[in-house]
Amino acid sequence: MMRPSTPKTYAGLENDINGGMTMIGKIIRDAWVFGILPETETCEGWVISRIDAIHQQVNDEWDKYGCMVSSLPDDLRERHKRIYDEAIEQAKMKGWDPEAATRDED
Repeated sequence: MMRPSTPKTYAGLENDINGGMTMIGKIIRDAWVFGILPETETCEGWVISRIDAIHQQVNDEWDKYGCMVSSLPDDLRERHKRIYDEAIEQAKMKGWDPEAATRDED
C-alpha cells in the first residue's frame, strides 16, 4: 500500500542555505519589500505551493516596475536597499560567498 507523500516544507529564511541567499529567500525578501508579507515572516514550515503563490504575487508587483529596482518609487526602493543590504551582511557573517557561484564560470 502506497502512502501519500508529505508535501515538502521550507526550512525558513533564517535556516536556509547560503544565509538565505537563494531563490526562495529572494521571493520572501521581495514579498517584504512589496508588503505582501510582514518582515517578521520567514515562511518556516510553509509548503512549497504556498511559496509559489507568494512568488506569483511578487512577480505581479515587479511587472508594474519593469522588474527594475531603479523604477521603484522612493519608499519601495529604500525598503529594498535596507532589506537586501541587511540580508547580504547577515549572509556573509554566516559564510556566504557571493562570488562562489560565478567562480567556476571562468
